[in-house]
Amino acid sequence: MSKKEISSGTEKAEALTRKKTGTKNESVKGKTPAKKGVKKATPVKEVKGGKTVKVDKKKVKKAKPAKKLTEKQLKRKQAREQKKIELARIRAEKKQKRLEKKLEARQKRLDRIAEVKKARAERKAKAQERRDMLKHESKEARRERIAEERQAKVEARKAKTEARVAKREAAMADKRAKREHQLKLRAQKRAEKNEKRHAPGFGGWLAAVISLGVTTLALGTMLTFGWISMNGMQADMAAIHTESLYELNSIVDNLDTNLAKARVSNSRNEQVRILSDIAIESEMAETVIERLPLDGQLTESMTSFVNKMGDGAQSMLYSVASGKPLTESQIATIEYMYKVNKEMKSIINELTANANGNDMLAAMSGKNGNLLSTSFDTIQNTTIETPKEINDGPFAENIDKVTAKNLEGLDEISATRAEELAKKYFEDYSVSEVKCTGEVLAEQLACYNLTLTTNDGEMSAQISKLGGKVVEFNSYKDCSAKNFSVERCIDIAEDFLDDLGYDDMEPVWTSENGTTCNLNFAYEKNGVIFYSDMIKVKVCEERGIVTGMEGLSYVLNHVKRDVPTASITKSEAKEKLHDGFEVEGSRLCVIPFEGGEVLCYEFYGNFEGNDYYVYIDAKTGEEVQVFTVIGTAQGRALM
Repeated sequence: MSKKEISSGTEKAEALTRKKTGTKNESVKGKTPAKKGVKKATPVKEVKGGKTVKVDKKKVKKAKPAKKLTEKQLKRKQAREQKKIELARIRAEKKQKRLEKKLEARQKRLDRIAEVKKARAERKAKAQERRDMLKHESKEARRERIAEERQAKVEARKAKTEARVAKREAAMADKRAKREHQLKLRAQKRAEKNEKRHAPGFGGWLAAVISLGVTTLALGTMLTFGWISMNGMQADMAAIHTESLYELNSIVDNLDTNLAKARVSNSRNEQVRILSDIAIESEMAETVIERLPLDGQLTESMTSFVNKMGDGAQSMLYSVASGKPLTESQIATIEYMYKVNKEMKSIINELTANANGNDMLAAMSGKNGNLLSTSFDTIQNTTIETPKEINDGPFAENIDKVTAKNLEGLDEISATRAEELAKKYFEDYSVSEVKCTGEVLAEQLACYNLTLTTNDGEMSAQISKLGGKVVEFNSYKDCSAKNFSVERCIDIAEDFLDDLGYDDMEPVWTSENGTTCNLNFAYEKNGVIFYSDMIKVKVCEERGIVTGMEGLSYVLNHVKRDVPTASITKSEAKEKLHDGFEVEGSRLCVIPFEGGEVLCYEFYGNFEGNDYYVYIDAKTGEEVQVFTVIGTAQGRALM
């Protein structure tokens, strides 16, 4: 046997011997041998479901320590928890609303059932009463009763017919007035275009021919005064202004006739017709006055008067058309309009009869002391004196300053920026397109003219070049129903002004013209009203949106103000009032007066059936201003 073979067999034998006898005390690869005197780990007992189960501690995982959240993660966690709380609150509110709505519907249903039962019981009672009456009624009484019932039916049918006719005529009058307004706007636009292509004055003549159709009258006037001898442009311009003067004379004559009829008319149908004519003729008169070759200051009072006369007539028209009789205040308004118009008629008739070619040329050239200027100066200073306000509220026409102090220091914006701002200001109106159509100068305030296209038609706005403030805004969508109260319209107007950046505005006057709510807002600080800083707003009572706004007075006058201090008390100022004047409200205010401003106590009240505003100087106690309120049966002052 070789050495190799013996060595291999011996090794195998030794290996088998070691396997049988020596494995217990040897360490196994990868394991540590148990030490003497150390007990093995005893499994822990755990009770589960009433049974004891052995749990090996080695198999039980140790609990990991809580992970510390970062500040960002903590905020997110809190936000999620807050969101869950908010969602739970919203769900609870919705559930409560559904429950309330269900209870309300149930109550309404019960109320309807109760009303039906009540009506049924009343019908049964009436039927029983009639049966009892017929049972004991004599033949003569029966004949009289039947005759009375027939007469009552005839009268009811007649009243119903009259109401229907009045409503139809009111609708026609309203439609006619709107049509006239559209024609006027169209004529003015055409006139403006032609003024750019032709000499000054030609556009006014074209507008007059389109809107009033008085070409024949103009030619007759030219022949009467012998002005056809003038040549070229002067002859054309003189003819145009002569035509305007004769138009105004004719309109004032018609107004005198209709106002005289309105004083005595007691028929609803006739009142509707007369008031419609007055409203239309007032609008025509305003257009013609603007075409005369006169300074705006000479015609300011007359223009304001005919404008307010038209508004007053339209307000009365809505009232009469709805079946209401004219109030004492409205009747007093008609008397006032008749008196003032009669005086204007006398002056204009005399002017038309005496004016010649030289007078018209003198007016056209702006010479002082010409017949036209003298006549209209008489109307301005003596004819239209009181009342100072008809419908617009105190100081509604005040624009004293000629520099926009509210905009001083602000940057000038471009036309493109003005378009962007307009789209932002009127985003609630679904504006699809904004276009700048040019620039305009209002009381030395430069503005951009903008046209806005919406789903409801076109709107116009003026935005100041300095600062991009909305100075004026108009929407031409008609309003035909009354769905919103005056109080709700005030809230809508306040939100609108806040969105435009006009803060701390207080409503000082409201009036309703049909389905439009007209509101005047003035700046308020520490309880004092500043009438110089005024903004006018129109709200459609059908749709509950603002359809018009004019804030020129505010932009020209508003500055950072200090509230002045009164030297006398309200009680001391009240003692200065006329005996018998019944005060209904009072407050401190700053009013425009003789080119400046005066701190006054404003007292609103009644004297012998008429409403007045009286202003007492809060420093001297002198009476500064008095306003008579005329034709405000559909409006109210907010004190």
